[in-house]
Amino acid sequence: MSELILLTLSGTDKPGVTSAVTAILAEYQIDILDIGQAVIHDNLSLGLLINVPQAAESSPLLRDLLFKAHELDMMVRFEPITVDEYERWVAAQGKSRHIITLLARRIRAEHIAGVTTVAASHNLNIDNISRLSGRIPMDDMDSGQSKACVEFSVRDMPQDEASLRESLMKLSSELDVDIAFQRDDIYRRNRRLVVFDMDSTLIEAEVIDELAKEAGVGEQVIAITEAAMRGEIDFNESFRRRVGLLKGLDESVLQQIAERLPVTEGLPELMTQLKLTGYKTAILSGGFTYFARHLQQKFGFDYIHANELDIVDGQVTGDVTGRIVNGERKAELLREIAEREGIHLEQTIAVGDGANDLPMLSIAGLGIAFRAKPLVRESAKQSISNLGLDGILYLIGFRDRDVS
Repeated sequence: MSELILLTLSGTDKPGVTSAVTAILAEYQIDILDIGQAVIHDNLSLGLLINVPQAAESSPLLRDLLFKAHELDMMVRFEPITVDEYERWVAAQGKSRHIITLLARRIRAEHIAGVTTVAASHNLNIDNISRLSGRIPMDDMDSGQSKACVEFSVRDMPQDEASLRESLMKLSSELDVDIAFQRDDIYRRNRRLVVFDMDSTLIEAEVIDELAKEAGVGEQVIAITEAAMRGEIDFNESFRRRVGLLKGLDESVLQQIAERLPVTEGLPELMTQLKLTGYKTAILSGGFTYFARHLQQKFGFDYIHANELDIVDGQVTGDVTGRIVNGERKAELLREIAEREGIHLEQTIAVGDGANDLPMLSIAGLGIAFRAKPLVRESAKQSISNLGLDGILYLIGFRDRDVS
């Protein structure tokens, strides 16, 4: 009768450890049922679940492995595995898997403890923990611009997903970190389209507020904007009221504002990587096409949809032409672009900060509330508040070493 043995080696990482061990196993014609390897700060941990057939005597095999481990200056451990234990492991195959992603400026022990405690309390088994972010030099840790990400692969369905998400959101708020929970399926690994809100998402400003300041109606427009973002005023109504206050503004002001708009942290890095890896990108904005075109020319967005300011004789008339891009229209545009590109909705990502972004966030495969108001954060599937836009790359599985 064959024997099942879990073989683990640990010690200082060096070339040839895995090849040396598997070469011995090959001599005895051993089946490898599972294998995993990790290196943390030059320390190797290698595990193999092996099936030793009856024809091969286990004692010489284990002796040869012990000698090789000593030669490599590695510690080795053998653990017998029962058939029942193996069958339970096999039965777990195909069970639902999810990814918990922890994002912060730096990862502290309390962050890991918090996430793993929540996972355990919801009966989720952690199969793998990986660091997606690069190594942070000591001098950069207190810069406030560092970024760190750890990804947890968990098995089984939570008994109450709503309760789990609520626990993770509460933990995120308490620890001032971002925590995402996603199903680990084929769609997560094959996102193809990313659509963005513009104001306070791609740029660190509300363009209409900037225009209003130049027109001398800043306080009036800001008050209406904030009420609309909180969902207190219908977007179409608030938009027409704000644009109406811009009547008489000189067209030259638009160019001045476009040139000084601050882009959000991480946008250049995100767009570079999305373009290199073949993603389609779009701006779906309740702002103005003039400024969306400016960003398109600078970063290469494939599509832009926004509102067209009516300008006559070099002055803003206070009206807009065409259909207003409100929340419902954004969701409609997301569907249209995905269909045009032959992309399943589950393969799409939507990013926004306001109440009028919720319709598109809710239908996208991955909806991200970015530095959003509390109402939007609570309603969206995922949120990022502590990192820049390039933090989105972690949510779709990129590692820092993958980024050009």
